[in-house]
Amino acid sequence: MITIAMPVYEGVDLLDVAGPFEMLSWVNPDDGPPIAQTLVVSADGKPVAPGSGLVITPHGAFADAPSPDVLWVPGGTIAALQALLPDPDNPYFDYLVQAAANATWVCSVCEGALLLARAGLLYGYQATTHWAFVNCLKSFEGIDVDETNARFVLSGNRLTGGGISSGLDESLMLIQLLWGTKVAASVQVTTQYFPDPPVAGKLPPAGPCPVSW
Repeated sequence: MITIAMPVYEGVDLLDVAGPFEMLSWVNPDDGPPIAQTLVVSADGKPVAPGSGLVITPHGAFADAPSPDVLWVPGGTIAALQALLPDPDNPYFDYLVQAAANATWVCSVCEGALLLARAGLLYGYQATTHWAFVNCLKSFEGIDVDETNARFVLSGNRLTGGGISSGLDESLMLIQLLWGTKVAASVQVTTQYFPDPPVAGKLPPAGPCPVSW
């Protein structure tokens, strides 16, 4: 069984966690043993409140989580990032380094790329993030930052996603990498993920980085 770990924190983006969690849950067959186990973990195992206000109850604490095959790092609010990024010794970054050490895939969505970068886990890779935080990611040395607003970027064993909804596309890509196109297509059909939004907004250029460290 493949284990996916999603480390959460106060102010995390709910869809960065819930969307991919839902997608990954559908890879498990109805008529056989599960092939995936997605664990949401927090520093102390206690519930955290995403920026949207709904509460996430983790499966456990960092210290109790098994070494994952996949690390999935979600983004968060500006306030959450501002609380984490200035302190490289924060236990959150310790966990990222520990979990990434033996992981087959190291992933982030949205501003989660900043957290991976702060932990030194994107050095030498190409990566993307939420369009408004591109210049934040560019402030880290050794990262080839995608500036095309790609939904996701695959670089070595690093898979990074753009803004919040990009996690849905990215999780399908992860499913394809782990279990093949047939399984990924099945999840797409089961979840009826064929987006056709009623509006067609245009992303503006990224401005100055909204957080500092």
